[in-house]
Amino acid sequence: MRRCCDRAANIFLFCVAFALVAATAAVAFFIIKKGAGALSWEFLSEPPRDGMMSGGVFTPLVGTVQLVLLSTGIALPIGVTTGLYFAEYAGDSRALSLMRVAIRSLAGVPSVIFGLFGLSLFVVFMGFGSCLLSASLTLACLSLPLIVTASEQAFLAVPQDYRDASYALGATKCQTIFKIVLPSAAPTIITGAILAVGRAAGETAPIMFTGAAFFAPEAARGLFSQVMALPYHIYVLATSATNREAAEPIEYGAIVVLMALVFGSCAVAAAARAKLLERSGR
Repeated sequence: MRRCCDRAANIFLFCVAFALVAATAAVAFFIIKKGAGALSWEFLSEPPRDGMMSGGVFTPLVGTVQLVLLSTGIALPIGVTTGLYFAEYAGDSRALSLMRVAIRSLAGVPSVIFGLFGLSLFVVFMGFGSCLLSASLTLACLSLPLIVTASEQAFLAVPQDYRDASYALGATKCQTIFKIVLPSAAPTIITGAILAVGRAAGETAPIMFTGAAFFAPEAARGLFSQVMALPYHIYVLATSATNREAAEPIEYGAIVVLMALVFGSCAVAAAARAKLLERSGR
């Protein structure tokens, strides 16, 4: 009886996993089929023209890369440092427990709320205006809960024996953290960064309030320039285009490019994670 239950559970879980993979593959196939015809070197290397009804996606593609790199560069050090503090120094006080709950709750807040927060704080209160910097800071705030949570769990997962052995050899707490704990936790931290990058690259609501331009003739040349981004560009094509026949191939082509950008970033991060795991012998 127990063996039959185990087999039934295995079959059920396999069917669920297969259905999920099949649904994802079907969506990806549909999008690639609709957008593959628009893909070419000219599509990737030319800016939009004629009210975005012709040309390519070079400007929004560069803008998306700028946003992802800048927001990750802001969020990753802050998130890893915060996770390190919670795991190694904070303890278990009531106030810190409430802070942990608050950070985990922020991961589920709708992205439009982060957009309004960025508009109020960075665009209006701090006076940055609608620009690359405001949008990147907003995306960094959006990514922080994921990175903090992943980093804290990564540090907590490092066996205490590693720390004890380091202390026994005369290392200080700081040396133990930077030479033992951080390298051991790095693969899991990279996993959290992958999730954060994927979410930041595909968000529209936060950037449409804080820095995304409807149209810009060229890529942002400074932190205080407006920036085009692929998610907002796709949104504009889907909602504002008067000529659907001309806009649809560009729209689906832009979606394919955005998917490739996210998958490529995840693949690079996954390769780095595998390399770190190989070096650590795990």
